[in-house]
Amino acid sequence: MNLAENKGGKNIAWSFIRCFFRSFLVGSGFNNRGLQNIGFCYAMQPGLEAIYSDPKELSRAKKRYVRHYNSHPFWAPLLIGVFLSTELNIKSGRFPEQMFDRFKNTTSNSLSAIGDSLFAGSALIFWSLATICLLLTGNNLVAVLLGITLFTCLQVFKVYTFWAGVNKGLSVLDSLRGWDLINWGQKLKYCNTLLVLYLWFLVWPRPIVWYQWYGGAAALGVLGWLINSRKISRELVAVLFFVIWIFMSGIYQQ
Repeated sequence: MNLAENKGGKNIAWSFIRCFFRSFLVGSGFNNRGLQNIGFCYAMQPGLEAIYSDPKELSRAKKRYVRHYNSHPFWAPLLIGVFLSTELNIKSGRFPEQMFDRFKNTTSNSLSAIGDSLFAGSALIFWSLATICLLLTGNNLVAVLLGITLFTCLQVFKVYTFWAGVNKGLSVLDSLRGWDLINWGQKLKYCNTLLVLYLWFLVWPRPIVWYQWYGGAAALGVLGWLINSRKISRELVAVLFFVIWIFMSGIYQQ
């Protein structure tokens, strides 16, 4: 089905664009039962209404999205694009409707894990740490430009993945394997480690006594290890961190 095709006076391409803009609201209806299902169903609605003119088919299609859904929000445009493409294939009989639920859950859960690692666990932390370091060193303009650049890249990423999802359908998921996203996330985490050490250097009281600085860095590493391996609450570790910080400040004042 051509995306530019007018169907019942409604332009399907414009309906898909509306789906893209609604993808920014996927997390707005978060609930404990279906998680992001309300926001995702809201985002899919214009596209489904453009694809299905039969009320029964439209109702059945909507029910596919009111069930449990959860993924990283940065993947929402891609998933909406892929699912709209899949709905076009269901409508034309090229994709079995019975397989959709399993496909939807597998795809959204897999991308959720990648998104948590790449975006939440690496990229956003890199963005935050780099901005803090730039501000602490007085490079305010560079920090603003970095924010504008990364924000623009994020929006371009969303537009491109939505476009690829709609136009390439399921094949775009194979293309993602070639992006090597997991390893990129790992590389960013190495950069974040260096940024944390640099931030530790910037905030340490002057003059720096290096054996104390190394001791503080080691304590910070131990606290991180406790969170990761011993599953100790981050709030408790944060309290320990500030206690150590106050203790070290007392040593300096003496």
